[in-house]
Amino acid sequence: MASRSTTSPTGKGITPSPLTRQVISAAQAQAIISSAISAATKLNIPENIAVVDPSGLLVAFLRMDNAFPGSIDISTKKARTAVLFNGLSSADLYAAVQPGAPLYGVENTNGGLIVFGGGVPVFRKGVLIGGVGVSGGSAEQDVEVAMKGVEGIGASTKAPA
Repeated sequence: MASRSTTSPTGKGITPSPLTRQVISAAQAQAIISSAISAATKLNIPENIAVVDPSGLLVAFLRMDNAFPGSIDISTKKARTAVLFNGLSSADLYAAVQPGAPLYGVENTNGGLIVFGGGVPVFRKGVLIGGVGVSGGSAEQDVEVAMKGVEGIGASTKAPA
């Protein structure tokens, strides 16, 4: 969807029209984090939770008490991976990046990507509005927590068919 620009209220510069931008809001990002925290707490796993917009830029982040500091970067890169590949989950790329596979080495692009579970896209009304990355547990636990976060705002991790 092309973005439309209008003159700012001050008459100086150009601002994107909020009527045409379809990105995750700060409130939605915080709600995702809240739902993800609940899921992680039930699993007794301290997680790092990152929410990005469709460009891969950080909207919200939370490191739960005692979550691995090394997973801060991983959670953000998982979220970015999901949006930079138009809604593929980070795990969806795993087979394609193995030695000899067509995308071997792609995880070294774009400032670093993560190609195992825990990064999921956020689709709302059929539109990719952002991504969620979770890191701190096993890949399966991270996926579960990320999906619960997305479900917390009534969104989907799957593109419309």
